[in-house]
Amino acid sequence: MSEAYFPVGPGLGLEENFLSLDDILMSQEKLPGRAESTLPRLAFALGQGAGAGSGDSIPEGSKLEIPLWLAKGLHDSKRRIISMELPKIYKEAWRTVFSADANVVDLHKMGPYYYGFGSQLLNFDNPENPEIAQTILQTFISRFRRIMDSSQNAYNEDTSALVARLDELERALFRAGQKGLNDFQCWEKGQASQITASSLVQNYGKRKFTDMDG
Repeated sequence: MSEAYFPVGPGLGLEENFLSLDDILMSQEKLPGRAESTLPRLAFALGQGAGAGSGDSIPEGSKLEIPLWLAKGLHDSKRRIISMELPKIYKEAWRTVFSADANVVDLHKMGPYYYGFGSQLLNFDNPENPEIAQTILQTFISRFRRIMDSSQNAYNEDTSALVARLDELERALFRAGQKGLNDFQCWEKGQASQITASSLVQNYGKRKFTDMDG
């Protein structure tokens, strides 16, 4: 089964790809917020109630921790249902740290989907959105070269320490760099000319012969 699975890449910008496991996991990340009106039948879903009934509503003014997918569903610029706060890593204090030296930050510890989650925050009406977008872009640019250099200089080595501080997008880039290096090494050794059938083709052939025998 694992050989027949093709990973689906995450969505770009403000859009999510719900065929992507990374985007599904990212959508579960929680945002701090506040109920601007009474939210019926949501207390239990958000872990603030024991079950259905009059106590299953979230009162106006309550502080919340809302999964990203639900926050996007409840967000309405015309009707004040909820108001969202910025996670601390996207606030001005941390934006200053990123501006000084983005490479010193442990992005995986602060949030394993820093770039994707930050892009999704732009769906909400926040006056700091331009600064958030600029910081995300500059952080990626600042860290990209070091990530790719590391991936190219770690042939047949333990890379766990190198990727420990990377967010999931950066880890994917690191793996892509490693694959490119390994492919190049194979080409240099003359192994690239050896053409073999893919596992999907081989499995298809096995099933075809099985059907004929039946």
